Amino acid sequence: MKRSASIGAMACGLLLASAISAFASNTRSASCNTKLAEDIPARTSAAPAGSTLMQQVMRLSGRARDAVVKEQVLAGNVPSFLRNLSPVTFTGKQADGQAVQVVICVLPDYLAVGSDRDFVRIPMGLPTAAEIADRFGFFLPTPKMVDAIYAQAKVRLVASPMPANDRMRSTAYLLQHNRTVETQLATFSVPAKDLTAGEKKDVVFSLRLRAHPGKVAIYGWQRGNGRPIQPLSTVHGAEYADYSHGIRLVSGTAYVDGAPQPLADVMQDSRLAQIVSSEGPIANAQALLTSLYQ
Repeated sequence: MKRSASIGAMACGLLLASAISAFASNTRSASCNTKLAEDIPARTSAAPAGSTLMQQVMRLSGRARDAVVKEQVLAGNVPSFLRNLSPVTFTGKQADGQAVQVVICVLPDYLAVGSDRDFVRIPMGLPTAAEIADRFGFFLPTPKMVDAIYAQAKVRLVASPMPANDRMRSTAYLLQHNRTVETQLATFSVPAKDLTAGEKKDVVFSLRLRAHPGKVAIYGWQRGNGRPIQPLSTVHGAEYADYSHGIRLVSGTAYVDGAPQPLADVMQDSRLAQIVSSEGPIANAQALLTSLYQ
């Protein structure tokens, strides 16, 4: 009897060790490393600092500013810390009831231009944001991803809205808000590469973009209680962007139970889509992303 119990204990121990080993293997596989951001060119020493570039576009807004920003970002004028992607984990059940874990890899902060020492988070219209995402092998987040990013962020900032007026889209306004965010972050003693959220509304990927072509979908900007100021909205035209908007890129590679899989496949898979999107499957997700800027 004792021997039987001992064998049973050994078997349980082996099963536990196997489970731990499998979990560790999945964790290693689901590594959000810089390889996923390798399509972002290296920043050159000649690239202007964020503050310098903002002075160059101080009198610009909308499409004109986006054109300058797009050129800089696609040339790699992006802080290096943004290339250290952060994992965000979803756990759920497939349609057949089987448990599943999905890990997405996201920029640790909103897209910015400049160096690690001198950068500015920059809002941009949907066509520009979608093209940058697509060219770098990324997507924009779904609203459900935005909520998960906020919930799992190491640094959660409280939204700090500025007065609504006709200057909201100006470069001066976005710079003022960027300074506010930096002041908030100064109270945290954490590296820039740590996942940070709460300081912006997100330009998001949504089925509404297919139903309302020519519009931008925005969502988020959580209050202190974690509830977003901005419900999912497609009120504005696609090229609209004000100081409160941020661009959070999500790697085109996700990990399903530790195995790499195209995020586009996950988002359109009827068994998995509900785990990363409250809207259900997004058919032809890659084609939808491309259509937003072509």
